[in-house]
Amino acid sequence: MKAILCKELGPPSSLVLEDIPSPVPGKKEVLVQIKACSINFPDTLIIQGLYQFKPELPFSPGSDIAGVVKAVGEGVKHVKVGDEVFGLVSHGGFAEEVIVPANSCFPKPPMMDYKIAASFMMAYGTSHHALKDRAKLKEGETLLVLGASGGVGLAAVELGKIMGAKVIAAASTAEKLAVCKEKGADELINYTTEDLKKRVKELTNGKGADVVYDPVGGAYTEAALRATAWEGRFLIVGFPAGIAKIPMNLPLLKGCQIVGVFWGSFAMRDPQRNMANTMELIQMYAKGQLKPHIHATYSLEDAPKALEEMMNRKVKGKVIIEP
Repeated sequence: MKAILCKELGPPSSLVLEDIPSPVPGKKEVLVQIKACSINFPDTLIIQGLYQFKPELPFSPGSDIAGVVKAVGEGVKHVKVGDEVFGLVSHGGFAEEVIVPANSCFPKPPMMDYKIAASFMMAYGTSHHALKDRAKLKEGETLLVLGASGGVGLAAVELGKIMGAKVIAAASTAEKLAVCKEKGADELINYTTEDLKKRVKELTNGKGADVVYDPVGGAYTEAALRATAWEGRFLIVGFPAGIAKIPMNLPLLKGCQIVGVFWGSFAMRDPQRNMANTMELIQMYAKGQLKPHIHATYSLEDAPKALEEMMNRKVKGKVIIEP
């Protein structure tokens, strides 16, 4: 089978397309012929050795996949050969086939095409876990989403509206904010031209945001923390703009919580709760409440170009690789 391989740590241009042997599923594993794999920001980090998970070289990046079951290992009962599925792997998705752990492999709903299914798990799984389990977002609260035009950001905007929150979307361009508006954002902030803290305070009558969803990091973290309401919950989801150094007097003065969100670890540690959350998300999709925004589709050969787009922050929503 063909696969994009990281044989040495570096930029996307260092990746190579090669033929490698097809994998064989072991106990409680599923071999999936990949029809689509979406790109997530950690894919740009893992190939550079900058992610918390560091697979042994050589490896293929890519975690969010959808396809057809080609073989199943011992103990797999919920899917069979020929079934259409979607799932999550730690790496290996930029290939024609991949081994998926059985507890991370789900039957694909008939109304989902492969692109949508491959865009679903990480973006919606992360944002749903963040808002439901970690922030316990309540109806009527105000949710501020940073990096709101990205994959997890748009998912947070959609889910925040479903959960009854007032959603303030913050992004870096008018074009990105227009996509956030289409997804239901109530208010928009361009944090490259507007004072983030000041605008949040203005939009909340001085109160601040009850929940802040931060998948960006860098300079925006402190500004958003200063715009957090009393007893607010500040969600640390990612930091492509850098790991912020936070003045620790701020949580004290605001009586707020700084909460880490690591959905991948949650999914592995508590697969039953993650399964329940996934079923809840599928029901939302079936009702027409969720719709991933597909930015662009690339061939397997052009996967390095897609990663460059992601690194340069030109992506709105999700980018798809089709083997």
